[in-house]
Amino acid sequence: MKLNLFVGVVAAAGITMAGAAQARDQIQIVGSSTVFPFSTAVAEQFGQKTEFKTPVVESTGSGGGLKLFCSGVGTDHPDITNASRRIKQSEFETCSANGINIIEVKVGFDGIVMGNAKGGPAVDLTLQQIFQALAKEVPVDGKLVANPYTNWSEIDPSLPNVKIEVLGPPPTSGTRDAFVELAMEEGAKKFELLADMRKSDKKQFTSVAHSIREDGAYIEAGENDNLIVQKLQEAPNRFGIFGFSFLDQNADKIQGANVAGVSPEFEEIAAGNYPVSRSLYFYVKKEHIGVVPGIQEFVAEFTSEGAWGDEGYLADKGLIPLPAADRESVAKNAETQAAMTGL
Repeated sequence: MKLNLFVGVVAAAGITMAGAAQARDQIQIVGSSTVFPFSTAVAEQFGQKTEFKTPVVESTGSGGGLKLFCSGVGTDHPDITNASRRIKQSEFETCSANGINIIEVKVGFDGIVMGNAKGGPAVDLTLQQIFQALAKEVPVDGKLVANPYTNWSEIDPSLPNVKIEVLGPPPTSGTRDAFVELAMEEGAKKFELLADMRKSDKKQFTSVAHSIREDGAYIEAGENDNLIVQKLQEAPNRFGIFGFSFLDQNADKIQGANVAGVSPEFEEIAAGNYPVSRSLYFYVKKEHIGVVPGIQEFVAEFTSEGAWGDEGYLADKGLIPLPAADRESVAKNAETQAAMTGL
């Protein structure tokens, strides 16, 4: 029996909501592959330190996770979803339409890295060059044409004379959403033709700036960042797109490209110098707190200084912590279970 029906029955009988917790006694978490290792680390600590069962964490991608999360209330639906981008207005509206109140928890920062295997070419890319390498259409001689570039050196002679081959996440990924916004769109703005288009027809500009080529130069590699690392080692001239934490955890195998002269390092991302960086989140279904046991306690563990603080165990896994004042504010909001009222 679905939880919402079950809760209705017990409520009508005058039984406390706590009785409905017997329907499921293990937290279910879905969402971002980037936030997955952090959420998993917290889940393991939580399972060891408390009397609650270790939460089940699945990597479904940010978009896939929010779709599952916003589909309804009850034990058939996840309690928490991780996201490597902020929830979209359309997703928020779906949640609201399905009776879901959302508690938003910003957990830290992450950089999006273009990297390749150690031993492969080391590069310093501009945002403009990233756009030229990966966009479906690019300006050439003042006209917008199908991307003609096959080798990196065709974009700029200073870049290696190797085939453009980039492994990256699919459209359901928050990493891809953030990458096209932070790298592709910013690179597109560097061209006069596209800058003018942005002023005259922003919708068309966004379509051009966010459309990734489909001729084989960009290869969708799924939500498994570890698989991307493996494929990069097999072909050192390939590049991959992934979160900084995976570079950090695989620093013996892969190297990150500099972007606009800035290296993808912890300090540079924390200082806001690295241009392709974004915030990470998780979202809690308020209706499940007090129904599925341990949700509030799990959130408290995630937002503890021992976890997400400057010296916390998540920093050891590559999470770039929020400033202390922001951590205090977010933790207080989570503790009081203050739901979002809009974006």
